Amino acid sequence: MNARSGAGDRLTAFGTQLLEVHIWLREMLEDLEDSIEDYFDGKGLPSKDLRAHCLSFCTALTKHHTGEDKGAFPAIAAEFPELRKVLSDLRSDHNQLDWLLGNLRKLLDALPEQPDPATRAQVREEVVAVSSVMRTHFIYEEKKLISVLNSMDVPQWRESPPAFLQID
Repeated sequence: MNARSGAGDRLTAFGTQLLEVHIWLREMLEDLEDSIEDYFDGKGLPSKDLRAHCLSFCTALTKHHTGEDKGAFPAIAAEFPELRKVLSDLRSDHNQLDWLLGNLRKLLDALPEQPDPATRAQVREEVVAVSSVMRTHFIYEEKKLISVLNSMDVPQWRESPPAFLQID
């Protein structure tokens, strides 16, 4: 029996954990989208709370991607060198998402206490951009990496879950 065959016997394999994190992040984004729409409809969070909500989501997504870039991707590349191009593509997505999140944060930081209809289109455009890139990124990553991660057995990840597998 090789090291990989026992990996699938773990209670929750790493790929399955990744999928759970992605589900959680999708839900966080949906909550943020709903909160933004409620704000502009005049029935939601005050702008300062909306900014805090955005910061929470942005921080969680950034922590997840930083954990992948620094921990998961090097481990995958070492064991599966044929996936280096996939990992490079995923890193590019991470950079694009960081830039988009920065744009969204700037827009939300400038929101007035009372909703401004002129700003709604700009904010919606940024949210749609973040959502589109994040969702396609997750689908691609799940398609390419879940089975790979499920086959891996990294003792340090079992002992102390890395940032990319944590749900805060």
